[in-house]
Amino acid sequence: MSTRTLLWIPACLQMAFIFTASAVPGTHLPGHLWDKLVHLIVYAMLGVFFLLPLSGGRFSGVTLRAAAVAVVLSCLYGISDELHQRFVPNRTPDVMDVLADTIGAAAGVLVALACRAAAARLRPNAG
Repeated sequence: MSTRTLLWIPACLQMAFIFTASAVPGTHLPGHLWDKLVHLIVYAMLGVFFLLPLSGGRFSGVTLRAAAVAVVLSCLYGISDELHQRFVPNRTPDVMDVLADTIGAAAGVLVALACRAAAARLRPNAG
């Protein structure tokens, strides 16, 4: 298996975690505010995990394009997850969850971009 393929494993594991958590019937869920916080955190991680293979596993590969693609992929997965919840007892799709997912992914990716910028400032100039 190539290194590029291996870089997708964290994103795949996170998606499997989200899918499994979404399969829990609605009667076993935490309160509304806690739910949105969980969405933000879990999707911030997913955004960063998508950014990992999109950047080739390097800070120098973290570009605005890669960041945007990571957020879009996270949002699309959030939409698919909400559709999945239509088939889970006592669960319903929620547009606000998709919004929380997308904001969380964007926040995670922004942190990665900030880390890239900080790493670039700390790197000694060539020449």
